[in-house]
Amino acid sequence: MYHIRLLHPGPQLLLATIRHHFYPIGGRNLAKKVTHQCVKCCRIKASTVQPMMGNLPQQRLHLEFPFLDSGVDYAGPIMIADRKGRGCRLVKSFICVFVCLATRAVHLELVSDLTKDAFLSAMNRFIARRGKPRNVFSDNGTTFVGAFNELAKLLSQDLNFSAIDPGINFSFIPAYTPHFGGLWESAVKSVKHHLRRILGLTNLTFEEMATCLIQVEAVLNSRPLTPLSNDPSDLTPLTPAHFLIGRSLVMLPHPQIQTANISNLQRFRRVEYLKQHFWTRFTHEYILWLKERTKWRRSSGELKEGTLVVIIDKNSPPLLWLLGRIVKVLPGKDGINRVADIRTRKGVIRRAFNTICPLPVSSVEDTSTGGAC
Repeated sequence: MYHIRLLHPGPQLLLATIRHHFYPIGGRNLAKKVTHQCVKCCRIKASTVQPMMGNLPQQRLHLEFPFLDSGVDYAGPIMIADRKGRGCRLVKSFICVFVCLATRAVHLELVSDLTKDAFLSAMNRFIARRGKPRNVFSDNGTTFVGAFNELAKLLSQDLNFSAIDPGINFSFIPAYTPHFGGLWESAVKSVKHHLRRILGLTNLTFEEMATCLIQVEAVLNSRPLTPLSNDPSDLTPLTPAHFLIGRSLVMLPHPQIQTANISNLQRFRRVEYLKQHFWTRFTHEYILWLKERTKWRRSSGELKEGTLVVIIDKNSPPLLWLLGRIVKVLPGKDGINRVADIRTRKGVIRRAFNTICPLPVSSVEDTSTGGAC
């Protein structure tokens, strides 16, 4: 009652006001409990659960061929000139970013719009230069979903599947969870980093921009995968370009380190040995460094079925956020729940933990009051 009368204060103000009339035993903990169990205060504060950091997906740890498992995203828009000289008109264009999940190699394609036809054309150019991927991961953008439906419609026709390739497996991350695709979001950030410093206020034509993007791609594929060592006798840093062409793209060709065993091998076996050398360094240097967990080593809170929650929406005030109840949790391969299906007045929607705020209402109280959905 005092918490509501004082317009939902914090624990300090609530306890100070109550002590004007009587002195409660354990009042500090009681004031904190009343404040934390207030549904309206919880909705305004909107603190989400934080699961423990999950394991890396299998595609990040196992290297078969570059771009066999890829992520894709769009960057832009960027303004380009429709022709050279005076009187040119500026039109929008976008950058389609492909990232290899294992080697972090980047492939950039310049597209004219966000339609599924433009993306399929960029995908065809990507496949012609890098090979057909086995898995493609992306967000729920209409461009990617439309392309997936187009390919699924083609493969669902009455064709002889024993004589054709089964196609590409598309996987979409949950809505409003860009951190689930941190690898390609980081690649988009890196591309923008270079373009801002190269272009400035300059507007290039489509061909000039395509050439610029290829040069940016070469620079990104020459970045070291592991932290650099201060020892001058160490090997050349391992880069994504080593898995593409066997050396860095921005360095001059240089002979590989020779040993007595390699010189006795035939040429094709020597090339295979050097390729396996990169893969061995990938396992012993990059993977070991990638597996280190620097934060989120333990979970704070948990998503359970039947919990009354608020779905965070950054485009609306907290008191207008959707109220719902978790009907199904989707655990990861490590058994920790990070995604849930929530029943709301707009139907069942799927969200991740970063947009789910559990309310301090027990299941017994929900049942007795009939719920609030």
